[in-house]
Order: sequence, then C-alpha cells, then structure tokens
Amino acid sequence: MKQGGSDAAKRAAGEAAAETAEDGMVIGLGTGSTAAHAIRAIGRQVDAGLDVVGVPTSFQSRELARTAGIPLADLDEVTVDLAIDGADEVAGGDLVKGGGAAHAREKIVDASADRFLVVADPTKMAETLSYPVPLEVLPAARTTVAESVRELGGDPDLRRAERKDGPVVTDNGNLVLDCAFGEIADPAALAADLATLPGVVEHGLFVDVADAVYVGSEDGVTVREL
Repeated sequence: MKQGGSDAAKRAAGEAAAETAEDGMVIGLGTGSTAAHAIRAIGRQVDAGLDVVGVPTSFQSRELARTAGIPLADLDEVTVDLAIDGADEVAGGDLVKGGGAAHAREKIVDASADRFLVVADPTKMAETLSYPVPLEVLPAARTTVAESVRELGGDPDLRRAERKDGPVVTDNGNLVLDCAFGEIADPAALAADLATLPGVVEHGLFVDVADAVYVGSEDGVTVREL
C-alpha cells in the first residue's frame, strides 16, 4: 500500500482543481483527503458568491459539503458539469480508486461529468497500476466473487473495519474485497473481466474516465491533460 503524501501537496492539488469551478456549474464532490481540500475550497468560493450545486459521492463528502455551505443535489436531479475526485493510484489516464469504499458512487458521478479532474499528490503516481483493486460486492456473493478473483490471478482480501468488529460496510450496504493482481498490464481487460462477475456491484478500476490530473507538491501543481 502506498503511503499518503504531505497535506500541503494534497491541499495544493485540491485547491487548484477547485479554481476551475464556475457560476452555474453542478460539481461532483469526491471522497478522500485530497478531494476534501477541493470541497473546502469550493465552500469558500460559495461563501464569496459562487453559484454552484454539489453532488456528493459519499456520506463523508456530503457532510463536509454541508459544513462548507455548498448547496447539494442528488445525481438523478441534475447533470454534472465538473467532477473533482482523488485516486489511490494513477498511471497515465487510468486509476485505482476505492480506498474510502465509495468507488461505486464515485464512478457513477465521475463518469457522468462533462469533465473529471483527478487530484493527487506525487506518491499516487505510477508507471503501471499495481494497487489492490477494491471490489464492492453483495454480501451473499463474497465467497463466489473471491473464488472468481483467484481464477483471474488475483488475491482477494475482505476489508476489515477499524475500531469496530467485522468488515467495512459501504454506504450501499455491501462489502469490499481488496484484490491484489500485482502489476496490471492491461487495466481495460481486467476491468472488463471484473465487471462480468456476478455479485460485483462495482470495481475500482477507472479506465479512460479522467480528463486531467492535478498533481500537487509543496512547490506547486502540475496539470496533466489526458
């Protein structure tokens, strides 16, 4: 597992992406520590008069957006103009997401947006994806999905909750299997295989979804258009 980058780098990336928000936009609000900086920055802009509506991707992002004073809507009520979200690993234009167990809702919002900006610190950048791929699975399908993952060459591990007994339960009421495949030479092919497994609600491979990556550092932000 990759170690988290500095908070200054995360803040730089999140705040830079938030600067692209414009009046009248509907903005997808991602989940995680880097996306949280973007949400706070958008909240400050709203306080200064920016007219936007946010679509949260998780309970966490919804609560943070409310605290920041961002008006909210459900995805089925609006069309998303801009989504800002983090990633666990980035290689080219492909991502692994789901460290916060919110990847099902994140993918729906991010993929529906006219423009999706990934915010990351340098520790998340890689030449080839190798981070364990989270699978949100129906509880009754945990065993069968795990066996199918092994047949695909993966090593599935049920994500355990911290500070409580038992597994992590997603906002959708499902479980998460973290599946290690080593280096993923063909993310699109693996994504297609995982998507066909009965009982998988969503996988954490985001292939050809992002439009740009904002990589923050303590010295500034590099924007990589895709």
